[in-house]
Amino acid sequence: MSDDGGPSVRRPGAVLRAAARSVREDLVGGALREQPRTRRVSRWLLVPLTAVAFGLFFLNVNQYAFSYGLGVPLGGVFAGVQSIALVGALWRPLRAWWASILAMLLGAWTATALAPGRGIVFAFTDPGRFVQAGWTPATISLHAAVLFLLALQVRARVAIEAFGLSLFAGFLAELYKPQQQVSAIGFAVILFATVTLLGVSVRAGREARSKLVEQEELTAEERARRTLLEERNRIARELHDVVAHHMSVISIQAQVAPHLVENPPEELVENLAEIRANAVEALTELRRVLGVLRSEEPVADGTSDAPQPTLDRLGELLENVRATGLKVELVTAGEQRTLPPGVELSGYRVVQEALSNAMRHAPGAAVHVQLDYRAAGLGVRVTNSAPARPPAPSPGAGHGLLGMRERTAMLGGELAAGPTPDGGFEVFAVLPTDVPAVEDRA
Repeated sequence: MSDDGGPSVRRPGAVLRAAARSVREDLVGGALREQPRTRRVSRWLLVPLTAVAFGLFFLNVNQYAFSYGLGVPLGGVFAGVQSIALVGALWRPLRAWWASILAMLLGAWTATALAPGRGIVFAFTDPGRFVQAGWTPATISLHAAVLFLLALQVRARVAIEAFGLSLFAGFLAELYKPQQQVSAIGFAVILFATVTLLGVSVRAGREARSKLVEQEELTAEERARRTLLEERNRIARELHDVVAHHMSVISIQAQVAPHLVENPPEELVENLAEIRANAVEALTELRRVLGVLRSEEPVADGTSDAPQPTLDRLGELLENVRATGLKVELVTAGEQRTLPPGVELSGYRVVQEALSNAMRHAPGAAVHVQLDYRAAGLGVRVTNSAPARPPAPSPGAGHGLLGMRERTAMLGGELAAGPTPDGGFEVFAVLPTDVPAVEDRA
């Protein structure tokens, strides 16, 4: 703010000093701190660029050595520095740009001092006059290529600063230019501005695409994480219902047990009362913690509080699926028996999710469901054949395989899923009935 309270206005001198500091920090400090490019350069870029630099080297040597009378050794030095800078810009663009600028500037001053008035005729200038050394078509083209490679690899501000300093160097080269020579600085301004703008635009587009891909990856990760949390919440709600049922049974049995014995001992009554109190307290805490999960999502179909399904209801599920036109076959192996509620519920959900995936991704396919009752648990295998017609687009990410893996992992089981040789898909889960304690699995 100014002394009178109005907005402060920076003086021209302060603006120039700030601009000079910015250029010094970006171009000089950046070149000193510049590290070589670690990513491998494609040979499809390196080979043609080297060929161009090699061809322009001979053209430049011929102009410096004979048209400007510098001789082959000195002309080879200036031309070699510029050609090497063109290839080196792939690894260290700022240092290569500085080398090209200094070679052009020193070449112009040296040619003016050693052979004033000599040069070549450039079509964009007066045909009767020679072009100043250092700003010939070859040198301008080499520096334009270096400037373009620089703009592809640095920030837009640095590229624009390099463009401005390149033009400033061109005007410096004209300080001692003889009258019989003309300058190609106008052509250089147009070419340098074009390549700088093109390089900045290409870099901006590449960064935008990179950010878009990164955002898509983050979105996919967030979607997967959200799906995982939703499925865990669903499992937790179902476990709440299963565990709450058993805790309620324990509480009722502990309350009724003293009445089943005539004159029960006082110690027995106290122990049963304590068991019932602990069961009621555990049930209260369980409902308090997991009840929050039930309230986070609205009940859309009114079935949230319904009894959780078991394998006994698998026939009803298969009938509903068959009604959609999917051919489903159920095969049971081993001695069928009642399993722990968690295994029953998880087995039902695995079959349900596998059938949902088959309906969504394999319309018209035949599905084979197999339940293998083992001594140590339950094996569930759901296999579908190749789809009879292309599936309809399915937007979004579902809970299918993710939910199956969560359920099997919760029980200490294993799940494998993947395509079959005939073009179908198979899901196989092993749900153990005896899960080791946490201490045993640690």
